[in-house]
Amino acid sequence: MSLEVGQYASLSKTLDKAAVEQFASLAEDYNPVHLDEAFAAMTPFEVPIVHGMLGASLVSGLLASKIPGPGAIYLGQTLQFTCPIRVGETVTARVEVTEVREDKPIAKLLTQVLNEQGKVAIKGEATVMLQG
Repeated sequence: MSLEVGQYASLSKTLDKAAVEQFASLAEDYNPVHLDEAFAAMTPFEVPIVHGMLGASLVSGLLASKIPGPGAIYLGQTLQFTCPIRVGETVTARVEVTEVREDKPIAKLLTQVLNEQGKVAIKGEATVMLQG
């Protein structure tokens, strides 16, 4: 796939309790702020929140399936977690090409995960090696 600056792709997904529990098991991250309603009620969030890395993992799916697509290799990713994602929210992950190097098959992309209100919950920059 030929990439150009400005190309973008997105996907939406509901991050429900089952997804959070499955991620907790895979990552062995059982922080009660994600899993325990009584504990979460005593935090500034008041309800359980999604693991930041679970939300960020949607970016990986976009890079692999849409832009740049199959065969792309993740070289790096910066992340900032700017607001919580509440368990049960439908979020939208978005990637946008910001740079395509001419000397090497490498691209940089703006990465974002937006909550249901359209606020940026996670933002960063991905660097990927392009196929072929």
